[in-house]
Amino acid sequence: MTTNAHDYVPAAGTITMFSTGWCGYCARLKQQLTKDGIAYNEINIEEVDGTAEIVESVNGGNQTVPTVIFPDGTSATNPSLAEVKARL
Repeated sequence: MTTNAHDYVPAAGTITMFSTGWCGYCARLKQQLTKDGIAYNEINIEEVDGTAEIVESVNGGNQTVPTVIFPDGTSATNPSLAEVKARL
């Protein structure tokens, strides 16, 4: 079974964030989201099979995190809190 980004489209008002345990940008975004009360589902691409490939597919072949998927199915790489809020 092939996993794709559509499998991780979140419910309205939330986001899916692909991350790693060592990513400082991921930690910062998580802290900002939590502070603002924005719900997110975090997926560690080093722990969940097939998710590194999803990140590559939406980032031109790069495993750049944080990569966020929004309820409308679009994605953003390393978005600011303001961008996340605007796209929710």
